[in-house]
Amino acid sequence: MTKKKKQLRLFSLNSNRPLAEEVAKELGMELGKADITTFEDGEIRINIEESIRGDDVYFIQSTNHPSNDYLMEAVIMIDALRRASARKINVVIPYYGYARKDSKERPREAITAKVVANMLTVAGADRVVTMEMHSPQIQGFFDIPTDHLSAAALLANYFIDRELFGEEVVIVSPDHAGVSRAREMAELLNAPLAIIDKREEEEQDIPHKYNIVGDVEGKICILYDDLIDTGKTVTIACDTLLEAGAVEVYACATHAVFSHNAIEVLDQSALKKVVVTNTIDLSQKSLCPLVEQISVAIIIADAIKRIYEHKSIKPLFDKRYVEKLEHHELI
Repeated sequence: MTKKKKQLRLFSLNSNRPLAEEVAKELGMELGKADITTFEDGEIRINIEESIRGDDVYFIQSTNHPSNDYLMEAVIMIDALRRASARKINVVIPYYGYARKDSKERPREAITAKVVANMLTVAGADRVVTMEMHSPQIQGFFDIPTDHLSAAALLANYFIDRELFGEEVVIVSPDHAGVSRAREMAELLNAPLAIIDKREEEEQDIPHKYNIVGDVEGKICILYDDLIDTGKTVTIACDTLLEAGAVEVYACATHAVFSHNAIEVLDQSALKKVVVTNTIDLSQKSLCPLVEQISVAIIIADAIKRIYEHKSIKPLFDKRYVEKLEHHELI
């Protein structure tokens, strides 16, 4: 009897099918067929509608709002694939929700980033591929291989194309926690770095005080963070930079969470442009002209191809990857 040769299979759940379709196109393949239905009481049922026995399976699912539903879809999908005898189950999570709680700040609270890691692992995932986690150390919460991709090269390429780089530009971290992330962007754009230093005031009725560490006077500033949620942080940071003499302020982030009226908040701000990626599907939101979305499909597709072929993903983090992206090549 001839042994079946393993194949690369790609599926999409409900959170971001447009991105999954782009990734499939980059890989030159079709998305697998899976029936995802919901009972009247909200329970989720998933049935794989084709044989995946012995195959290396990847499925794409961000865990943004409604995060609980999308997380349960991912866990149930893992179990369905395991019971269908997939050889390897690779969970691609462009946006990893519940990541903002990666440590205990109060005596009796959960570390949700670890809880989610446990759920995915216990369900049967063999590998997790994600992009720009809120804290890189969350990789250590997993007992399975975890690949942490970055959209920095892609976002840098956006500004390089518009000749926004060099000494006339300053990359700004909106807080101390994002300094290493902002430094990566500063290196890609060969630009200096500044930090927004937010001080907590003792009295509750006094607003946070924002100071700037670095020289921004007469410069074009690019605020860089992993996500934009309500839009208030980047808006206040923008005003602070302009008051300090910045000429223009751009904001860029990997994840466009955009909770509540975030788009309206951004639209009414003094920001020149807000650049985000499509790790979260925004097709159902009415975007303003200020917001520009670029696709991470080529990076995710390249990572999947390299993992499947047992090649290093290190080149995805190389500065030269910016040039490769310009030529739209899977390297």
